[in-house]
Amino acid sequence: MAELLFLCTGNYYRSRFAEILFNSLATDFCPEWQADSCGLALERGLHNVGPISTAAVERLAELGITCDTIHRMPRSLQVADLERVQHVVAVKEAEHRELLTERFPGWADRVEYWHIHDIDFESADTALTSLEQHVRQLVQRLAAAGSPS
Repeated sequence: MAELLFLCTGNYYRSRFAEILFNSLATDFCPEWQADSCGLALERGLHNVGPISTAAVERLAELGITCDTIHRMPRSLQVADLERVQHVVAVKEAEHRELLTERFPGWADRVEYWHIHDIDFESADTALTSLEQHVRQLVQRLAAAGSPS
């Protein structure tokens, strides 16, 4: 099984949505892949309440997606997480490249970066729609590539 890791700042909204959506889609299109997610700076999520944002849960429900991991609390990224996965996606380069460089030296250039804003810059509807498009494209790309080596 190949592992993919989604990163955001608080592992509360964007990366959790991407993880759950990816795993739902991967079942049919690239079953050899499984996603997880972590946060780079959980301490910045002072207003995060509970395990996952309500907006993410609502959008997943609209898509007909449920999952057991929806109740797990946000997790902080550890070096071991980076070492065990085959692919890493950080959801916003302008926000996450610097955090990776600062907190995980040597890893910033090994990550695929997207440009999905957090809710302080973009509405949840817009951000989650963009995330959904990116995740679907990633699933298609991995499915087309076949089994990872």
